[in-house]
Amino acid sequence: MDIRPILSTLTRHKTAAALIVLEIALSCAIICNALFIVSQRMETLNLASGMDDKQLVEIALSGIGKQVDADARTAEDLATLRAIPGVERVAIVNQLPFQSGSWNTGLTTSPEPGAQSVNAAYYMAGEETLATMGLDLVAGRDFNPDEFRSSAELEKELDVSKLRASVIITQPLAKQLFPDGSAVGKTLYMANIPLTVVGVVDTLLRPNMQDNNRTYSVLTPIRMNFSNGGRFLIRVSDPARRDEVLAQSLAALEKNDPNRLTWRKLTFEEGRAKFFANDRDMIGLLLIVSVLLLLVTALGIIGLASFWVQQRTKQIGIRRALGATRGQILRYFQTENFLLAGIGIVVGMLLAYLLNQWLMGRYELPRLPLLYLPVGAVALWLLGQVAVFGPARKAAAIPPAVATRSA
Repeated sequence: MDIRPILSTLTRHKTAAALIVLEIALSCAIICNALFIVSQRMETLNLASGMDDKQLVEIALSGIGKQVDADARTAEDLATLRAIPGVERVAIVNQLPFQSGSWNTGLTTSPEPGAQSVNAAYYMAGEETLATMGLDLVAGRDFNPDEFRSSAELEKELDVSKLRASVIITQPLAKQLFPDGSAVGKTLYMANIPLTVVGVVDTLLRPNMQDNNRTYSVLTPIRMNFSNGGRFLIRVSDPARRDEVLAQSLAALEKNDPNRLTWRKLTFEEGRAKFFANDRDMIGLLLIVSVLLLLVTALGIIGLASFWVQQRTKQIGIRRALGATRGQILRYFQTENFLLAGIGIVVGMLLAYLLNQWLMGRYELPRLPLLYLPVGAVALWLLGQVAVFGPARKAAAIPPAVATRSA
């Protein structure tokens, strides 16, 4: 089809054409970035914690009232919890993935001053922690029983030079620190304290996930107690019994010592859902905004096409009288809309890039992948063709005799 008549017609309706081009451009820019943010959030929502999420229950306590021997009371609590029917394992840890705040530490491969440090989440793991969490040990071994030390005992150690420890690190951290070989048996340094890597687990996420290195974690064999931030992690044999086990565990801990405040009591999946509540709300909001933008754009195209059909009734009738078929009239309006959408999409791609640059600088959003631009372009072109089909079909159906009598 010769597009010169179409371009000639558009130049006589510059304002209307410019408005629809601007509408398509803004929609393209906003929708491309909105869908990119949605994909980023969805990827985050689906991140594997590295643990058996469905089998875990968490209880966190704070000591109040008359204090007792914290280590002894914690040992009593662990024994009580392990005796509850349906409980497979119990461990006490200082933190878990998908929670606000994080215990972190810097690790180096050299004790020399100025050695490059890698920041990692710092997990204090008591006995049975790896098995309770369900971590996948891909190299090395679990901690030996004689490697565990009490956090209270470590607090009394005044000579830092005497401290030695075994650690287990995540596979991404191992590759970062030792890119040329296995990490097992190698030595790390934390504040000049030598740490021997005895094992490597596949994944264990940083709790708050605010760092780019959210897969960098280190576990140390330090036995926590309820008075210094410890929390009980309970692994159930049957996920369907999590609520039942949680209720029985709370009752058992209350019986052991009623002078404590339970400030966190939920399944691990519930904790994860709460952590990502804002992300899910943002995904929903962005999807609603994208749908509304597409709807407004479609209505704008329909309105403009309908207006032009009404304005060109006589011209359409003349073309029909001269032998133009319905298909030719239909293709005319679809081609006209395709050109307008094309111009709007080109401008929209540039705006999408500029908007992404602004978001990168202000909110640390990653660079918009180029894939989103052609996908957005195809979506808007298809939307334009669907939106203009109704008015174009109406124009093609105008009888020549009626059209020539109008105006």
